[in-house]
Amino acid sequence: MASDTEPEEQLTAEEQHRVEMALVRLNEHGWGVAFALLAGLGLFAATLLLVIRGGQTVGPHLGLLGIYLPGYEVTLMGAVLGLLYGLVIGYAAGFLVGALYNRLVKIA
Repeated sequence: MASDTEPEEQLTAEEQHRVEMALVRLNEHGWGVAFALLAGLGLFAATLLLVIRGGQTVGPHLGLLGIYLPGYEVTLMGAVLGLLYGLVIGYAAGFLVGALYNRLVKIA
């Protein structure tokens, strides 16, 4: 309920559309950073967990990432390298998701 001293403002249809478009847009860099942290820390933690767990064969399935990520191994140094790879690939993926979403919203 509006008070008598404050005039009630109504947005025009164009202003309403502009507000909606501004609120619907995603921040590409924010999504990039979020995906980067998720991927980088996830790969780092998974590798480190397998290294600490140890055993005769350490992480044969995770070690297959070395095919796509040159130099990556299930070792302590591989965990650090996996963190770096995860940060870069995660940022690119998150940025792409945000940018693609924004383009699709603009079209609709």
